[in-house]
Amino acid sequence: DRRADAARGGRLVEAVPLAELPEEVAEALRAAAAAHPSKQEPADGCSAAVAVAYAFAETIFIYPITPTTPLGETADQWAVAGRTNAFGIVPKVQQMQSEAGAAAGVHGTLVTGALSTTFTASQGLLLMIPNMYKIAGELLPCVFHVAARSVAGQALAIFGDHSDIMAVRQTGFALLSSHSVQESYDLALAAHVATLMCSVPFVHFFDGMRTSHEIQKVHALSDGQFKAVMELLEEKIDEFRGKALNPQHPTLRGTAQSADIYFQNVEAANPIIAAVPAAVRQAMHWVKALTGREYDLFQYVGHPRATDVVIVMGSGAQVLEELIDHYGASKRVGILKVHLFRPWSAKHFLSQLPSSVKRIAVLDRCKEHGVGEPLYTDVCATLQGWPGVRVIGGRYGLASKDFTTGMAHAIFQNLAASRPKHPFTVGIVDDVSGLSLEYEEIATLPEGTVQCMLFGFGSDGTVGANKNAIKLISKETNLYTQGHFAYDALKAGGITCSHLRFGPSPIKASYEITSGCTYLAVHKKEYLNTFSVHSIFGPTQEGSIFVLNSPWTTPDMLRENLKLEFREVIVRKKLTVYNIDANSVARRAGMGRLINNIMQTVFFHLANILDPEKAIALFKKEVEKTYKSKGPEVVKKNIDAIDMALDNLHRIELPEGWELPRDLEVQRPLRERDGSEPAVVTEILDRVQLREGGLLPVSKFTPGGQVELGMTQWAKRGVAPRVPVVDMDKCTQCNKCASICPHAVIRPFLASPLELKEAPQAFDTRRAAGGNAYAGLHFRIQVSPMDCTGCEVCVTSCPDNALAMRDIGEAVKEGHKDAWDFAMTLPNRAERFDSFSVKGAQFNQPLL
Repeated sequence: DRRADAARGGRLVEAVPLAELPEEVAEALRAAAAAHPSKQEPADGCSAAVAVAYAFAETIFIYPITPTTPLGETADQWAVAGRTNAFGIVPKVQQMQSEAGAAAGVHGTLVTGALSTTFTASQGLLLMIPNMYKIAGELLPCVFHVAARSVAGQALAIFGDHSDIMAVRQTGFALLSSHSVQESYDLALAAHVATLMCSVPFVHFFDGMRTSHEIQKVHALSDGQFKAVMELLEEKIDEFRGKALNPQHPTLRGTAQSADIYFQNVEAANPIIAAVPAAVRQAMHWVKALTGREYDLFQYVGHPRATDVVIVMGSGAQVLEELIDHYGASKRVGILKVHLFRPWSAKHFLSQLPSSVKRIAVLDRCKEHGVGEPLYTDVCATLQGWPGVRVIGGRYGLASKDFTTGMAHAIFQNLAASRPKHPFTVGIVDDVSGLSLEYEEIATLPEGTVQCMLFGFGSDGTVGANKNAIKLISKETNLYTQGHFAYDALKAGGITCSHLRFGPSPIKASYEITSGCTYLAVHKKEYLNTFSVHSIFGPTQEGSIFVLNSPWTTPDMLRENLKLEFREVIVRKKLTVYNIDANSVARRAGMGRLINNIMQTVFFHLANILDPEKAIALFKKEVEKTYKSKGPEVVKKNIDAIDMALDNLHRIELPEGWELPRDLEVQRPLRERDGSEPAVVTEILDRVQLREGGLLPVSKFTPGGQVELGMTQWAKRGVAPRVPVVDMDKCTQCNKCASICPHAVIRPFLASPLELKEAPQAFDTRRAAGGNAYAGLHFRIQVSPMDCTGCEVCVTSCPDNALAMRDIGEAVKEGHKDAWDFAMTLPNRAERFDSFSVKGAQFNQPLL
C-alpha cells in the first residue's frame, strides 16, 4: 500500500483536515485586506516582529540584549512618539532592571487582565525561565519574540543559533519558528492570534543576526489589518480578561500542592495543550485569508515522491529551498520545514512526509550531549512505527556560522551514501571527532541576481548607508532585495562587510556572498595590506567593478601601493577599477571622517541597479530627511559631499604590464613574524585577524575556551588611515594621551642615555621632568602605528597640541614603527612612580 501511495505522491499518513474559517471571520479578513492592502517595503526580522507585537500589546517590558535590542528600541520610540496600536492606545513601554524583571512584568500584567509582550535572546531568555514556567502553568496568553542566539558556554557569542530556544522547550510555552523576514511578519501575527485562541503562551523566534538583521523587500501588514484582527478577537480577549485577578470576583492562584494532587493538576491541562496545533493552523488560516500567503505547522517542499528528505527549522530552510529550486523537478529530494516545534504534533509531521521517503537527515542548529539534538530525537520518536526509514542527524550553523547551498548539497550526498556519517557536522573541519562533511560551494542563485560587496570600518557609516540604499532600491524598483551585514567582534573599529543582492526573483540566499559579485567596494585602503587577496577579491566574477577609497588616483600610484598579488588578480579577472579619495572629499565638505554618503553616491552611479541620476536625486531627499533634525548646516554639508563625490571619482586605465612585479618586488606574507610570538598567534589569532578563522580545524582549539592574556599586542591590524605623531618640543609629559587611549596604543617611555644609543632616529626624546624618580632618564610619547585605530581621541585631549595626525604610510616610512619596536625593548620602570596618579599609572604595562 505504501509503495502504491508513494507512486501517487502520497504522504506517510492521511492529511489532517483543517477546519474552515467561520464565514464571518473569512469575510472580515478579506474585507480588511481589500480596504487596507499590504505594501511592499524593506524590513528586517526585528522590525517585522515589533510591528505585530506593538499592535497587540497593552504593556511592553523591555531589556536590551543583542540581537533583539532593535525590537525594544523601536517599541520605545513609537510609544514616545505617541503612536497608537490596534487597541487605539499607546502601549506602556517600560525598561526593567534585567530580563528577569521584564518577564516578571509581563507575568504581573497578564494576571491583571492586560495583554503584554517582551523581547529577548540567549542568557536573557534563560533569566526568564522561572516566570515562563508560571505563565505557561497558569495558561496565560502572550507572545515573547526572540531573535534566537547562542547561549554563552566556553565563550560569549552574540550570533544566532537555537541554543536558547532549546533551553526553554520544557517550560510549557509553544515555540513557533519563522524562517525569513516575511514569515517574521506573518507568523508573529499567527502567534498573537493563536495564543488567544488556545490560552497557551508562545515564543515566536527567528534566527538572530541573520533573519533579525537581514533586510528584504516584504509585504508589510498594515495598521488597518491589525485592527480588523483585533476586532475579531474581542470575544477571546474578553474571555482572557474575565479570568483576571479582580476584587469584584476574587480568585486564588499560586497555591502549594502536595503529592496527592499535583500530578493530576499538571495532567489536567493536556486537552488544552493538545488543542494548540489546531489553534496555530487556524491562526495561519487567518493569515492566509488576510494576505494570501499559506503556512502550515510543517511545510514540505520538493519532489512529490522524494526518497531523501532533510528536516530543518529556521533560516537554513531558505538555503535548502534555494538548492531544491536549483536541482529542478527531476531530483527525488525534498525538505520539511518545521514551524511549530512545541508542542510537537506527530500526526501533522507525518502527514507532510512523502510516503516514498527512505532516508531522512535532521538538522539542528545547536549542540546537546544526549543521543542527539532535540529536533533529531523528536523525529526519531515520531518515526518509531516506520522501521524502513533511516534517520540521521547533524549540526550546522552554530553562532551564525554560514550555511550555504554547497553545504546543503553535501548533506544530501551524505544522506544518499550507503554508509552515511551519523552524527555529522557541516561548515567546519572536524579533525578530532571526524564528524564533518566535505563540501564545495556551488552557484544556485536565480538568474539575474546582482550581488555587491562593500567593505567598511565599524562606525564609519557604511552599514547605515547601505541599509538606506537597500530601502531606496526596494521602494523605487520592482526588484527583490536583500541586505546582510557582517561584523567582526570589535564592532566599532572592526571590519564590516555589507552583502547586497538585487534581482527579479525572490532571494532565499541566507548566506554571505561567496561568488558572482559584480560590484566590490573597499572603503578603507588599509584592508589591502591587512587581508588576503582571496578574502577581498575571491567572490568577484570576471569583469566586475572595483571601487577603492584611497589617495592613489593614478595607475602609477596604484601600482606603487597595491601588492603584487592584488594587481595580478585585478588584471586576470579584468576588473574595471575606480578610485576616489573619499577622505579628502569628506574633509573638504566639512564632514570630518564620515565618508558613507560619498561612497553611497559612487555606488548609485556605478552599480547601475537604479537610474543613477534618479537614484542620487532620491538619495539627496533621504539625506535631507535624515539630517533635518540636526539643522540646515549639517544637511548642506552632506549634500555638498554628495555633489563633490562624482567629480572626484576616477576610472583608472591600467597600462600593459601594470600587474608585473616592480624591481625586487616579491610576494610577502600578510603577517611578518620574528619567532618571538606564541604559537597561538600564528596558528589561530593571525588567521582570525585575516578573516580566515572559519577555515581553522577543531584540533587548533583548547576545550573550555581558555585563552592567553596579552594577545592584542600581536594583532598589528594597521587599520588607521592616520596615526598620531608627537612633537616632543611641545609635550609637557602629562601622559593624558596615554590615559585616554581606549586601546593602550600610545604610551610614555623612559630610557637611559645608554639605552638611547640603540634607538632609531625617530625615537626623539627629551629629558624627563618630574623630580628625583625621573633623574637621568629621557622621556618620549610613542604610538604603535600598526595597532592604532585612528580615533584621534589622544589628539583632542592633549592640552599642549603636541600630537598631530600623520598618514600611516608616511609615519611608518619615518620610522615610527621601528620606534615602537625599540620602545618595547626598554625595561619597565613603573615601580618608581605612583600607580594611583594619572601620570604614574601610564608607565605600567597594559596587560589585556
